[in-house]
Amino acid sequence: MLKNNPQKAIIMWLLIGCFLIYAMVVIGGITRLTHSGLSMVEWNMIVGSLPPMSDADWQIPFEKYKLSPEYQIINNQFSLEEFKSIYWWEYIHRFLGRTIGMVFILPFFYFLIRKRFDKVLLRKMLVLLALGAFQGFLGWFMVKSGLQKEPHVSHYRLAAHLISAFTVFGFTLWYALDLIYPNHVQTNDYHQKVIRNSKIVFGFIVLQIIYGAFVAGLKAGMFYNTFPMMGEEFFPETITSHDSFIMNFLENGAGVQFVHRYLAMFVALIVFLLWDSARKLDLTKLQRRAANSMLYMVIIQFLLGIVTLIYAVPVTLGVLHQTGAFFLFAATLWFMHSLKKQ
Repeated sequence: MLKNNPQKAIIMWLLIGCFLIYAMVVIGGITRLTHSGLSMVEWNMIVGSLPPMSDADWQIPFEKYKLSPEYQIINNQFSLEEFKSIYWWEYIHRFLGRTIGMVFILPFFYFLIRKRFDKVLLRKMLVLLALGAFQGFLGWFMVKSGLQKEPHVSHYRLAAHLISAFTVFGFTLWYALDLIYPNHVQTNDYHQKVIRNSKIVFGFIVLQIIYGAFVAGLKAGMFYNTFPMMGEEFFPETITSHDSFIMNFLENGAGVQFVHRYLAMFVALIVFLLWDSARKLDLTKLQRRAANSMLYMVIIQFLLGIVTLIYAVPVTLGVLHQTGAFFLFAATLWFMHSLKKQ
């Protein structure tokens, strides 16, 4: 597939970028679940690239952390060793972010100097660089919200940061697929209908990912660790305990979990219906693989969500569930792209 592709080097660069973004999302999930995200109270693009090396070096970030709301309100009994355990996850997360920046920027200038980009591809690469820079800004913007009066990041900013990472990955994967499968196919009206429906399904998957971030930010996964009912009811009164009806489903933990769990059922249903409708097409082998991967991933992700909820979001299951969302997102993009390409 890539052996004789003239854009092989650029494709490999983009696919490596996809893998690193995936790793970034996974490490970000671990950082959140281990409550490590507020351990580094300063945001330096260059300074801080190296971790503390000596006890004296460790005391500097630890003393700064002691001034933060998280230490003063929650972790004021922390020892230096306990601080190190949370500092490392956030350090790895930021270091990987810097690495991704370099992996995108340095080869970009190499390919630019070697004139490997045509005008269309150059515009696409500039879009990726802009999205990556914006993702870095959102990371700082999210952490900043937890360094003010309350030691909790805004769940809105957390969702923005997460969906931005998915967006960077999505564009990177799509551009790589454009280079791998450059030839368009002719499609009939029914084929076009499936393409339109796939976009609708994709939109609901993105919405579900956003609500997953809301659940994480509000720690709503700790409520109602039963399935299919929430406790002993399908519609407990707590989901509408907020004064504002709309805010019940944006800021009320029980209401947000309610949306997330029932939206999961809806997403699983519409993915199945999309897969079933696609089977009526004269699919290529690639398209069948993409459609099947999308179906398999929504089943795995749905089951992971149930198990994660029942066990009250342990770190391992929480990370696996976030990984499942990532692969469902990627599989759906692959399916959408395969419908348009040979």
